[in-house]
Amino acid sequence: MGTILTRVSLLLALLLQAFPARAADGAKIVLAHGALNARIAPLWIAHEQKFFAKYGVDSTVLLVRQIQIMVSGLGTGEIDLALTSGSTLLGAVAGGFDAKMVAALNSKVTYDLVTAPTIKTAKDLRGKRFGVQAFGGGLWMGAMLGLESLGVDPQRDNINVLQVGNQSVIAQALEAGSIDAAALDGVFSRMLKQKGFSVLAEFGRANIPTIGLGLIVKTGLIRERQAALDSVLRGLSESVAFILSFKNKPVVLKTIMQHLRISDPTTAEEGYQDLITGLDKKLIPSIEGLRNAQRLLKARNPRLEAIKVEELIDDRMIRSLNESGFVARIQAAYGLK
Repeated sequence: MGTILTRVSLLLALLLQAFPARAADGAKIVLAHGALNARIAPLWIAHEQKFFAKYGVDSTVLLVRQIQIMVSGLGTGEIDLALTSGSTLLGAVAGGFDAKMVAALNSKVTYDLVTAPTIKTAKDLRGKRFGVQAFGGGLWMGAMLGLESLGVDPQRDNINVLQVGNQSVIAQALEAGSIDAAALDGVFSRMLKQKGFSVLAEFGRANIPTIGLGLIVKTGLIRERQAALDSVLRGLSESVAFILSFKNKPVVLKTIMQHLRISDPTTAEEGYQDLITGLDKKLIPSIEGLRNAQRLLKARNPRLEAIKVEELIDDRMIRSLNESGFVARIQAAYGLK
């Protein structure tokens, strides 16, 4: 255990060494994210367009791919907030970590169900191979909830769910015939559809509650740094309004291309469409979405059964920003209705 903690601390130190020490006034905030896709753009935009700074926060944004390191960083205080999935929060709390979700960027499943050309209906998935990134992850969660909405049960229908890799690898596996179906972002589903693959369902139309990306904090930080957290939520709210304002599309596209190292404008456009489709304007976490995650995950982790999901969400601050009219005013300033 000591060896693991030492490795975590060393890795976090390497990540943070390029940045100045935490400001003495406590206004510096370190935010981490584990995924690398267009849906992270609100965090990048809030930092790079100085929205966090506008509301009094000196922000640092880090990519921390390993969930264990991210959660450990939250525990030690080297990371203040993490943008990650509801399943990450559930797993951390089941392991004894005291954390809450204070806001969420999306509250519904937005993936498309993409299949081999020979698969024409949901019933045709019986006995087939279904690719996911990782069991318990956000993509797995969205896929399982989407299949459930179609009346498909992987266990009952003898569907072989395989861990394949990220969405790019999954798309390649579909093309190669290594798997028969997957739930994918529109950027991949549209590309595969042009190559003759079937899109059996657009789960975004079904309004299936989930939490793909939420803002997770150590419970103590909510009490100790309320002003800083309020500033982060204000900056994130303005970032969302900025992104949804069509006139800012060129800036958003440029940001996506830079962070994802995309040179093809068409691919960036697909990512942009995926981003704006799933964004929640109010940033209020979905309790039903977290309950869905708990329901699916407890078969793998029985300790989740005892967790009271409603106690994992502390949305008082983001609700206050909505109820005070702040969010509506910001959106109106960017021409949104």
